[in-house]
Amino acid sequence: MKHIFIINPAAGKNDGRQKIYDMAEKLRQEHDLDVDCILTKNPGYATDITRKIAQEGDDVRFYACGGDGTVNEVANGIIGFSNAAMSCIPIGTGNDFLKNFGEDAALFSDAENLWDGPQFPLDAIDCNGRIALTIACSGIDARVAADVHKFSSSPLLDGKSSYVAALIVNFLFKGIATHWTLDLDGLVMEDDYSLVAVCNGRYYGGGFMPVAEARMDDGVLNTLVVKKVNRRTFIKFVTTYSKGGYREFPEFASCTTPKVVHIHSEKPDIVTCLDGESMTSTDVTIRLAEQKLNFFGPAGCSCNRTAR
Repeated sequence: MKHIFIINPAAGKNDGRQKIYDMAEKLRQEHDLDVDCILTKNPGYATDITRKIAQEGDDVRFYACGGDGTVNEVANGIIGFSNAAMSCIPIGTGNDFLKNFGEDAALFSDAENLWDGPQFPLDAIDCNGRIALTIACSGIDARVAADVHKFSSSPLLDGKSSYVAALIVNFLFKGIATHWTLDLDGLVMEDDYSLVAVCNGRYYGGGFMPVAEARMDDGVLNTLVVKKVNRRTFIKFVTTYSKGGYREFPEFASCTTPKVVHIHSEKPDIVTCLDGESMTSTDVTIRLAEQKLNFFGPAGCSCNRTAR
């Protein structure tokens, strides 16, 4: 069994490389493991290198060392390979993926808790052929996520503060809703929508929780649709929404479980965010990925620890 640490040197506000090197060396010395560390070089590198290694056929455990973007890239690299599994060590800014594990999230900071941990399958979201583990969102929340990186470099802002800053900018200057045609398993609707969030996990945006009942291993994606609202209503909505309280606004927010979600716009203005990574297009198709992701974590951990 190989143990490979995929390290994003640009993750977080502080350089976490030495911390990971020390963990890897400890596993080598104390448990006689076959350990290697690989630094990412550019966007997409983690996907390419993990896929290449997985294709060699040896049993391998990958440790995504960074933030949600690094987790996303490694997941895209290994999904579908029975010989490959992944975990993560948080050295990023937001680390929303691990919030799904609740109080168990702290255990992921030490590889000693991970290397021999149990393996279990996670569902994944397929969005235009790309994999997301937590949430694929389109609309104002995705536009906010795309802008978060502009604020996260500030030493005065943490993950959630950066999200709030980006939210304010979009709220005041870019508008809330966009005109789309939305198709949910053949039910076609054309309207102005504030957001569409397809949820496998429960957290994004530094801790916002749109759908509290979403579970990462039940074979179901929860799709939250929010129609156009005015700014005054949006202010009332966003705090409740961030805590999973969308049901308090049934007049414009609804959650269903379609197998296929398709969003179309006449203009290339659909900004979609996948675990913090953004893309822009005229058409988005989202469904449950055919293959599950092999994941391992601390003994007794649960990816649904905070679900309700």
